[in-house]
Amino acid sequence: MQSLSAAPQNVFASVEFILTDLDDTVTFEGRLPAASYAALEDLEAAGKHVVIVTGRPAGWCDLIARFFPVSAVVGENGAFYFRYDRITRTMHRVFQRNDAERQADRLRLDATTAAIVMRYPQVRLSADQGYRISDVAIDFCEDVPRLDDAVIADVVAMFEAAGATAKVSSIHVNAWIGDFSKLEMSLRLLSDVFDISPDDALTKVLYIGDSPNDQPMFTYFRHTVGVANIAPFVPQIQSLPAWITREPGGFGFAEVTAKFL
Repeated sequence: MQSLSAAPQNVFASVEFILTDLDDTVTFEGRLPAASYAALEDLEAAGKHVVIVTGRPAGWCDLIARFFPVSAVVGENGAFYFRYDRITRTMHRVFQRNDAERQADRLRLDATTAAIVMRYPQVRLSADQGYRISDVAIDFCEDVPRLDDAVIADVVAMFEAAGATAKVSSIHVNAWIGDFSKLEMSLRLLSDVFDISPDDALTKVLYIGDSPNDQPMFTYFRHTVGVANIAPFVPQIQSLPAWITREPGGFGFAEVTAKFL
């Protein structure tokens, strides 16, 4: 990673779409700073498409798609995308798995979660679990004392042993059934809505993130930035972003926006 401040002024000249993680990338210490929201509005005013790509639940994503100055939201680590048409006042919801599959997935995930809690009574579901459709989120530091790294690793291993995919974000372990990811659903959204092929997306997308579960995005896209708080996760990330901001979280996001614009 190189300092974003050292990047050439035209480094993002080919970029038309800004895809960004939410927690600790657009937010900072659990809140949405005015600086990062203003950056979203500046990008919209400049005619750029912003897509939030997050592990947060469907309930949150519906709100973000409706009320934020963004073009769409990819949620629950790629389980769906939501896009609100402000002209027709219609919410478009596209899921990777159908209703029956999601119901069966829920039973499997709940059984594995129960086994994890039996082994580790200190483990808690995320406070936003009630608003989720496709995945389970284990809180390891957002609203609870931080879990030991060994416990986090075993939680991941237990989900994987049960046939689920499990990824570690900056605050949660997210687990789901099915072959989907943030990257796969982001590429589907770009193709469905904007007619952007996966090859074109390589250079037309700027991705901004902060944690190990952003690695597939850092690997795929040519234009990538990590906000400053990615630093502690560097040993866990094989494909690092090209650039790193001086500021953390949402202030780093605002820094990227200023450089971009």
